[in-house]
This record gives sequence, C-alpha cells and structure tokens, in this order.
Amino acid sequence: MTSLTDIAFILNDVLQAPAQWQALPPFADTDADLALQVLEEAGKFVTSVVAPLQRVGDEVGCRFAAGQVSTPPGFKEAYQAFWQAGWPSLSCAVEDGGQGLPAVLEGVLFEMLAGANHGWTMAPGLLHGAYACLKHHGSQALKDAYLEKIATGEWLATMCLTEAHAGSDLGLVRTKGTPQPDGSVRVNGSKIFISGGEHDLTDNIVHLVLARLPDAPPGPKGLSLFLVPKVLPDGSMNTLVCERIEEKMGLHGSPTCVMRFDDAIGWPVGEPHKGLNAMFVMMNAARLHVGLQGVGLLEAAWQKAHAYAQERRQMRAPTSASGPSLINEHPAIRRILATQRAWIDGGRVLAYHTALQLDVAAHSPDAAQRAAAQRWCALVTPVLKAAMTDQAFAGASACLQVFGGHGYIREWGIEQIVRDSRVAMIYEGTNEIQAIDLLVRKVLADGGAGICALLAGLPASAHRDALVETTDALVQAAPTDPELPYWVADDYLRAVALVLLESAWSRISAASQDARWTTPAQAFHTWVLPECGMRLATIRQRLNL
Repeated sequence: MTSLTDIAFILNDVLQAPAQWQALPPFADTDADLALQVLEEAGKFVTSVVAPLQRVGDEVGCRFAAGQVSTPPGFKEAYQAFWQAGWPSLSCAVEDGGQGLPAVLEGVLFEMLAGANHGWTMAPGLLHGAYACLKHHGSQALKDAYLEKIATGEWLATMCLTEAHAGSDLGLVRTKGTPQPDGSVRVNGSKIFISGGEHDLTDNIVHLVLARLPDAPPGPKGLSLFLVPKVLPDGSMNTLVCERIEEKMGLHGSPTCVMRFDDAIGWPVGEPHKGLNAMFVMMNAARLHVGLQGVGLLEAAWQKAHAYAQERRQMRAPTSASGPSLINEHPAIRRILATQRAWIDGGRVLAYHTALQLDVAAHSPDAAQRAAAQRWCALVTPVLKAAMTDQAFAGASACLQVFGGHGYIREWGIEQIVRDSRVAMIYEGTNEIQAIDLLVRKVLADGGAGICALLAGLPASAHRDALVETTDALVQAAPTDPELPYWVADDYLRAVALVLLESAWSRISAASQDARWTTPAQAFHTWVLPECGMRLATIRQRLNL
C-alpha cells in the first residue's frame, strides 16, 4: 500500500496543493486536513476490500457463458461497497450527486486502486471520463437520465471505439447509427477490446459508441457519438450482445469484450459528425488516469521487491565482513530499487501537478491561468501516459529481477504485475501514438511556441536548454522532411519526460533533504537523467546536426 506520508509530503510540501485548489472557488473549503482524511479512508478501503481480491482476479478470472459475464469471486461485492461509499464521485459536481472535491484526490485514489488490483480497477476506471463527456456534450434529457448514475458509479460505462479492422485508425470505423423520428438512433456494428462491455457488477452499463450517420463524410471527421445503454429506460434489454471475452496476457479480472449492436437503441451525444470532439474529453481524462496507473503499478512492484530485498540473504556483499548478506546490501539491487523509486516519486509529482492543473483550467477566475493550465495538460498528459506506462512495465520487470527465480513463479505476485502492466502501454492510444500526438499535433503545430513556453517555466538546466534547441531544429526541418517527426517522436517524448522529471526532482529536493528523498534523487541524476542526452543525440543524428 502506498505510503500516505509520501503522498502528503508531495501534495503539501512539494506542490503546496491545498493552497492551489483553495484558490479556486469550488474548493475553497477543502483544507489539507480534510484531504488527508479522505485519502486515509481511501487507503483503508483499498487495503481491506480491493487488494485482497488481486490474486483471485488473476487466477479465477472472468467467466463467459451465453452472452453473460461473471466477474471473479468478491468483485461484485467490492464494487457495490465502492460506489455506495461514494468513492467514484469524489471529484464530480455536487449537483450531479458528487462530492465536489479536487481532481487530484480522485487521481490519488485511482493510483492506489491500480497498484492494489489493476484488474478490478478497470471497471470504474472510465467513469469520470464518461461523466465529463456527458456533462459537457450530452443533451439535458440524457443528463437527467444518466449523469447522476454515472457520477455516483451506480451504473458503469464503457468507451466503444475500436473495431477489428480499424485498431487505432478510427477513421476506418464502420458501425452505423440510423436516426429515428423520435430523435433516437439505431446502432449496428461490432466493437472489440471493450473493457467492461458486459459484467455482473452493476444493473446497467452505459456504452458510449462511435458510429457513422448515413450522411457522414469519410474518415474521422464523419464520426458521431451515441449513448447506448444495456438496459433501456423502460426496463427492457437493449439489442446488444457480448459475443465473447478475450483471453489475455494479464488483467484476467477485467472482461475485455467483443460487443455486437443489432439495431440497438441509442441517443446522440454532441453534434453530428463531431463524435471525436466529445470522445476526446473522455479519452484525455482516461489518459491521465492511465499515467497514474503506471505510477501505482510501479509502486506496487517496488514495494514487493523492497520487502523481499530486506529479508532474502544471498552471497556476501562487497562491504560485508561475512555472508550471506541481505540482498538489499548488494549494489546491483540497491541500484534497481533506487532507480524505480526515482521514477515513482518524480512521476507522482508530475501526475498530481497535472491533476491540479485540470481544476485550474476549469475553475480559475484568471484567464491567463486557465490558458497556462490548459497548455500544461495538453502537452504533459501524453507524456505522462507514455513515459509512466513504459516505466511501469520495464520497472516491474526490473523489480521481478530482485526476486531472481522466485519472481518468475506465481507465489510472490510480482509476475502478475509485470503481465497486468503491459497493456497500459497499448490502450487509450498506444505510446507511439502519444508521442506522435505530442510532437506532430501539438509541438510542431504551433511552431514549438507552447512547449517552449512550458519549458521556460521550469528550473534552468542544460538538459532543458538542449531540449529547447532540439525543438527549434525540428520545427525548422520538419516542413521539408514529412517523415522526420514520426521517426523521432518516441525519442522526443522520452526527452520531454526526463526534463519534466528533472524539474520534479528539483522541487522535491527543495522541499526536503531527508535521506528518504536524497537517495532516489541521486539515483535519478546518476542512472535516469543521462538518458535524456542520448535521446536528444539520437534526434540530432537524424537531423544531421
């Protein structure tokens, strides 16, 4: 379980988060003590109710029979307790049945949940994104019927994008929506990789489905968004069916469904042919949560490895008079653990800061602050999603190495984290797509002005200055080499991530010189940050500089 002491230090001492959110009108009465009390209770719930289901979720998994999905033993009861206790609604508006708390507290909750039981957490993972999508783009009638149920988590939601032939290329979507005289639509088509498309956790499931109207232009600009519930308002079952659930590498506690819509009844969300605009509200919220999944999963792996290293003895450490020594005394193990700790702590600062900026962008009375916060979120969200999920998998694998052969067998639970974490690099847009989004659609689109303004607000460093120079060179070279940005996008995102982490560690070091923080700080500068130079050199080589 994540240390609340660490979380409180980052929120209060490093980020001064309470002062930031209390400057926003909706959160003026939310002080640091209330926030800590909420997180303490969240920690108790996660530890006592959700974490114990981690192993049964993996070993028993979900079961499919005749279109019905049964979740692992205990999952339904845990979810019912979760929504009835009000946890899904932490940051939803009070008028929608929520608690009206800052987004960062919800982010911390879901970080804890992912680390404790990633498979179970997939069920409520899309709730806030679905809530935001419907709140911003839904008709009043749809809001009246569905918004509170989604805000509170009484009904779960899905995001139905992908089709078998399309993958990430949503412009190839073929699912159709046919308008009806009463304002509804009839949806026909099949979707794959739908997390929680069918289950026994809630009485209803609200599907948000991308499809094409009959007059839709081709490509992504022809997509519309429709709300298609499993159970219709009159209590009858809609004409949609789960055809099967996928057999996956990990996340066995989460049903990944193939869904077929057979003249299913739905209603438009947002304007015709602008479904992606509405869906991106949901996807962006999901991407920040996936970045936090990376933090939580890496924390869980580190905790297992750290505990094992303090009790397992092997050989004699170089500075020990005799052996066998605790493996925590061996430099190789200390390097692994300190390196992953550096990623966790720095990533947590960036993720929490981004969650704070979401609220600034939405609620600050100052237009300049709103604009700066929106710029931060637009640029940093793809970086967090990609960098932290890459590291969750690589770092969990490194933590497995601490166990030696014991890590490769099921008994210790570390191999499950390695398997479960791998998918986060793929969903909500593969990490390669995140890198393209960052460099092509955001950095180059405005000639580098946004990213350079963001970097100018970070502490001065040689790596930051080199990133600015490399950005300028890419802006100059890209117009004459259309493939160039796509070759170097991954390197560019990784370099941005490392410069952001450098700034995060600068803030941590300014707040404390305690050994708890100085050890991973040294690890970051010794074993993590030098990668930035390599990434920038790779880009410069491609630029022939």
